[in-house]
Amino acid sequence: MMLKNRNIKILCCLIFLFGVNNLFAQAGTELKLWYDEPAEIWNEALPLGNGRLGAMVFGDPAVERLQLNEETIWAGSPNSIAHDKALKALPKVRQLIFDGKYKEAQDLATSDIRSQTNNGMPYQTFGSVYLSFPGHQNYTNYYRDLDIENATAKVQYAVNGVTFTREILTAFSDQVIVVKLTASQPGQITGNVFMNSPFDKTLTKTEGNQVSLSGETSTVEGQRGRVKFQGRMAARNIGGDVSVKNGIISINKADEVTLYISIATNFKNYKELTEDEVAKSKAYLDNALIKDFEAIKSAHVAYYQKFFNRVSFDLGITEAAKETTDARIRKFDSQFDPQLASLYFQFGRYLLISCSQPGGQPANLQGIWNDMLFPPWESKYTMNINAEMNYWPAELTNLSEMHEPFIQMVKEVAETGKETAKIMYNADGWVLHHNTDIWRITGPIDNAASGMWPTGGAWVCQDLWERYLYTGDENYLKEIYPIMKGAATFFLDFMIKDPNSGYLVVVPSNSPENTHAGEDGTSTITAGTTMDNQLIFDLFTNIIRATHILSEDKNFTEKLKDALAKMPPMQIGKHGQLQEWLIDWDDPEDKHRHVSHLYGLFPSNQISPFKTPELFEAAKTSLNFRGDESTGWSMGWKVNLWARLLDGNHAYKLLQDQLHLVTVDQRKGGGTYPNMLDAHQPFQIDGNFGCTAGIAEMLMQSHEGAIHLLPALPNVWKDGEIKGLKSRGGYEIDLIWKNNSVLELKIQPKISGNCRLRSETPLKGNGLKKAKGKNPNPLFYDVEVKQPIISEKAEIKKVKLPKYYEYDVEMKAGESYIFYAK
Repeated sequence: MMLKNRNIKILCCLIFLFGVNNLFAQAGTELKLWYDEPAEIWNEALPLGNGRLGAMVFGDPAVERLQLNEETIWAGSPNSIAHDKALKALPKVRQLIFDGKYKEAQDLATSDIRSQTNNGMPYQTFGSVYLSFPGHQNYTNYYRDLDIENATAKVQYAVNGVTFTREILTAFSDQVIVVKLTASQPGQITGNVFMNSPFDKTLTKTEGNQVSLSGETSTVEGQRGRVKFQGRMAARNIGGDVSVKNGIISINKADEVTLYISIATNFKNYKELTEDEVAKSKAYLDNALIKDFEAIKSAHVAYYQKFFNRVSFDLGITEAAKETTDARIRKFDSQFDPQLASLYFQFGRYLLISCSQPGGQPANLQGIWNDMLFPPWESKYTMNINAEMNYWPAELTNLSEMHEPFIQMVKEVAETGKETAKIMYNADGWVLHHNTDIWRITGPIDNAASGMWPTGGAWVCQDLWERYLYTGDENYLKEIYPIMKGAATFFLDFMIKDPNSGYLVVVPSNSPENTHAGEDGTSTITAGTTMDNQLIFDLFTNIIRATHILSEDKNFTEKLKDALAKMPPMQIGKHGQLQEWLIDWDDPEDKHRHVSHLYGLFPSNQISPFKTPELFEAAKTSLNFRGDESTGWSMGWKVNLWARLLDGNHAYKLLQDQLHLVTVDQRKGGGTYPNMLDAHQPFQIDGNFGCTAGIAEMLMQSHEGAIHLLPALPNVWKDGEIKGLKSRGGYEIDLIWKNNSVLELKIQPKISGNCRLRSETPLKGNGLKKAKGKNPNPLFYDVEVKQPIISEKAEIKKVKLPKYYEYDVEMKAGESYIFYAK
């Protein structure tokens, strides 16, 4: 009897150990987010997407919820918010600003220049699909994950000795959401599946073996909702029975079930709503139903990995990786978990592939994931930082194709912005203010405190130009040149002379969303902000360079040069800071989330430790004044800024601040939710993309005449390797380091030309020569900014730089070049 009991105990221990080891084995793949509990709230659910469709997977055993999105489900309909009331108000607003009456100027801009109709339309959820399983609330051995190596989600648990598994994906190739249900014993799958939507009026129908849900988007601020949508689903089973009645799919004692879900809308483009959403949703579903889950999954994974597998990143792994993802985020600032940093980097790339596909819409404020009809900031495109930040990783982390939806949006706002420029300001060219939506509005919205910012066109053109520097594609440059020229034409018409300073300025405008000390200290509106000057400088100088490359209109470049000569230089204020405004208003205690005047440091390259050391130190002073902890996206920007300041340890500290777990109890402050999405709060996806770019910038930079290896490597990342990063000039970089120094470098050029390398580690390899003079490669260039004006009260520290070795090597496209530490 004792022997029998002992054997039972041993058997129980073995079963327990098998369960624990199986849990770790399931989570053993490095690139998985995994958890041992279902999601209770949306910020714990896991995101899937194929660019067009998005799904948030909650993973509850008894009632699974798949919250669904389709990228073109937006309120409203095609419209323009341009109006001619602004034209009469413009000179009055300008004069009030020049007279120092900022509050009166801001109030007038709000009443007479801001949109008179609507403030842009919200991106809206489709609704949810629910899968209910009676008796499954009593479960054990729970596990769920998001595998970002193959873009699939999994849920697994046991009920009464039976193991149930769900696999979910949003198929890239087949454009449907697919769920596979299996059990470890036959005849065990019983449940119901239904759809619902938060819209007031939807119609659910049973059509043979399919269920459909149809609706129309919301009317907002008088703009009629005209986007018609339809979701549709059906199931295929092995064993048991499946019946469809009253909008519910019922499953009885099946061995295996595959659920197929499609969504489509009538959206054709920002001007037309002429597609047949019913025919499209039915075609998507019918085409998918003839394929089994494994065939759809195989095509899905192959498509996804074509992009994702271009970059690998290894910082090593510690025992911390055995914990659930939310526990790792919670402890990131107190334990060494390098693999979480590499997972977070790759998660950003995963998100960009999943929410921005060629031919579709660009990633909005929440990517494509949104469970509301009226989400925060309407989940639109905020053009004074957030939309651009979404695409910072696109070229750098080898996802150039994912950039295309953003570029297409720029082409479209360049069209709608012509009407806005002419009607509102009597200017040629085109204008974009601080927000747009799927209808490509370009006028100012919200109050003038944030909305009176006409410089969006310059920033998006900088993004277009960057893509050229990475690809060297002159056909692409010819394509974007008219867009850039149109933006510049607007500013040539719009800028005027400031009677107080004598400079040519953009007015009215603001340093995005930040109040200045003028008058009573409550206004943002002003003239000639530092960020505006930096943006216009980039736009004009990039066009001048493009004109030389393409042999375009030389007379136009003379106009640009003349305007640049009349614009203000950057200024260093009395606190030793880079001035945010034309007047020295900066407050060292200002902790505002926007750090707009540091655009010249990142993403631009106007501020340099080598060429503009005073501005470099002033930018550092400004960033120190702003502090570290902030909203999620702001911390993402700061990771990049500290990387550009060549301070890897401070950049890593910002990464620790960003990877701070935000729970339902934390009402304020940014960080990261349990599902690794960025917390502003609330959720905004830009922080994810900002941090992914920032990590890459810590390891490699190429904005200043050379490929700079390990420019901001934190001490804790002693050993590691990254493969597949892209630099300007069309180079693909594989980099291995040991003891914080370059060990091996492999470069694969896509374009022939001179490659210049900068490294603290001396290198050896065939063809390396000591660099001399300026880099002759036209895709690497030095910008020449004006000498800054420095306050007499400013104390400027000297820049201290390590010893760098610079090499040139002539490279041919398609070859591989390997270099080693000496």
